[in-house]
Amino acid sequence: MKPLTQRQIDFMGRRKLAFVVAAVLLIVSIGAIFFQQLNLGLDFTGGTLIEVRYAEAPTLDTVRQLLRDNGFEDVAVQTFGASNEVLIRLRQAFDPDIGNQVVTLLRDDGASVDLVRAEFVGAQVGDQLRDQSGMGLLVALGVVMLYVAFRFQYKFAIGALLALMHDVIIVIGFFAVFQLDFDLTVLAAVLAVIGYSLNDTIVVYDRMREEIRMSRIDDMPQIFNDAINATLSRTLATSGTTLLVLLALLLLGGDMIQNFAIALLVGVLVGTFSSIYVSGALLLPLKLSREDLIPPQKETDEEEEELP
Repeated sequence: MKPLTQRQIDFMGRRKLAFVVAAVLLIVSIGAIFFQQLNLGLDFTGGTLIEVRYAEAPTLDTVRQLLRDNGFEDVAVQTFGASNEVLIRLRQAFDPDIGNQVVTLLRDDGASVDLVRAEFVGAQVGDQLRDQSGMGLLVALGVVMLYVAFRFQYKFAIGALLALMHDVIIVIGFFAVFQLDFDLTVLAAVLAVIGYSLNDTIVVYDRMREEIRMSRIDDMPQIFNDAINATLSRTLATSGTTLLVLLALLLLGGDMIQNFAIALLVGVLVGTFSSIYVSGALLLPLKLSREDLIPPQKETDEEEEELP
């Protein structure tokens, strides 16, 4: 069996299938975002925060299930600082007595627990965070497009921007489809996905530019195949080691960063797919040619005078 560096996989020959897969994922994601909508977390919607301190570290799943069994819906329970300090998030209107109600319920279950604080997080703060986060995504995509346009060529910038939008929409759509909590940690993961995917795309684009300048043929699909195959082992090694770390975070990191790890896992998988297929294949309908990178030399009409 040949190693990856010696294999020649016809990626561009399968680009139509890749475009179909990408289009289906985008349609499902956009449909879920607009019709099913995101399950926004407390950071965006507002609600109640309750911090309690146990005498001994509790089992978070038991606390979460106890609250749900007693009529508290959309409950998030996580440790806050020490293992015996627990933060409870309730997506419901604030009641001055709700902290005491929760503590009484936990005590009735046999736990030794004290109330530290109970406070309200307003929806106005959530609206502000939502607006600023959306603006942050737009600014990040705009800066990426300018960077790629200056470093490579504007057709590369368009391809990179479309590939990044593809990655972001699918990650957000994944959370809409499965109704996972979308909070600030997930938003941070989406921004991280932009950086990760862009890094992979830049590596592939740099090799494509080099292949175009060095190659003696004008067959762009073949040139793109050579470039992607040359960077494939690096792309898979980077993605593989990143996925191992993210799996460890997902399995061992606890409830607090679970959705963060899920968002990055989906983002790395989708970003790897887009770096190999979407970003490169988009350059073909954009009519990228050798002349875009190597302008033809102008022929002089008059011959230079010979020096005596």
